Amino acid sequence: MSMNDPLGDMLTRIRNAQMRGKSTVRTPSSKLRAWVLDVLKAEGYIRGYEAVTTDAGHAELEISLKYFEGAPVIRELARVSKPGRRVYAGARELPSVRNGLGVSIVSTPKGVMSDAAARNANVGGEVLCTVF
Repeated sequence: MSMNDPLGDMLTRIRNAQMRGKSTVRTPSSKLRAWVLDVLKAEGYIRGYEAVTTDAGHAELEISLKYFEGAPVIRELARVSKPGRRVYAGARELPSVRNGLGVSIVSTPKGVMSDAAARNANVGGEVLCTVF
């Protein structure tokens, strides 16, 4: 069965695993997912991730989730740009999440980066998701 929104699937897997208190979660591997996970790691929302191969030979990403005093570090994880409705923003119009406490992850011509990094590089792009 084909998947319409691979990034949305990964975000849902992370949300579900955190609700259950899991330490790790696996998701099928792709470059976009790895780039988004790089931003989440750089911003301190996850411990890290590594590429693993299943017994069947499929590439997967194993994500190590982060908790603080028993509560998940990621309180809110929402997909903004969806396959049915893409959301683009210029460098000056990038959304601020919770007055700068959260992060918007943006796909720009210079790569996938946080909203703050995109503002510093003066580039806009597709707003993939928001994290708080």
